[in-house]
Amino acid sequence: MNDPYETTETQLERLLGRALNSFDLPDTTVERLESALAHASSLHSSHHSATLRRATYRHAYLLSDGSSLVLWELVHNTGRDGAEQHELYTEESEVRLAASRLPAGFPGFAGPADNGRDSGLEGDDLDADLELLTSLMTAPPAPLPRMYVPDDSADHARRVLRRAENADRPGEETARLLRSAFAHHITQVFGRQCRVEGKDAGFTLYEHAFLLLDGTETSLWEVEHTATPDGRHMCEVYAAEHIAREAMELRAGVR
Repeated sequence: MNDPYETTETQLERLLGRALNSFDLPDTTVERLESALAHASSLHSSHHSATLRRATYRHAYLLSDGSSLVLWELVHNTGRDGAEQHELYTEESEVRLAASRLPAGFPGFAGPADNGRDSGLEGDDLDADLELLTSLMTAPPAPLPRMYVPDDSADHARRVLRRAENADRPGEETARLLRSAFAHHITQVFGRQCRVEGKDAGFTLYEHAFLLLDGTETSLWEVEHTATPDGRHMCEVYAAEHIAREAMELRAGVR
């Protein structure tokens, strides 16, 4: 179902554009989808008879705030002259109800009464697959408490700042503050592969947390990505997480 050469933005435009009822989707849902960074689509169920076809798909989206959103698509050929039609819903119960209302000729949405050629994706196996997909698309669990390590932390901060290629990286004031760092802790807070301008690109966000001599804490937020014209690895550093995430969204073409 996934096209490896299709960006999430393009996939959403295609999905919303072909749905007969896209105007019925809540405005809040459409607005949230504008920040989608990645997507995964899977076949949920299908039925084929001599002349009729019906399938439902589950489209899961990872949003820039770390949350996920799911759209349910119903595809059937009950249109005029057997034309294929698409409908979108935000809840599984809604797509089930829509499927049950299709013209006579389709058996029930699921269960032993279904005598057509079914995909066999209903039941426990499907529930397990959907649970796995959901876990992959949702935000990661809360990080463990920081375990600061006294390991030449001031030099580590200097190296992080030195490899940053972005013009708006933290300046001399931050560098001077971090000279008093005596311990640090590194956490990966985000990682994702996506398509950028038709090419595969990887994004990883790290927090470099530093403990200073006066007992205070401060962090550098490092973005590593390959969303460059030649696909090379690039490093950017920011003083705040929200600025780093905005930079990733910009690089990914979300905005």
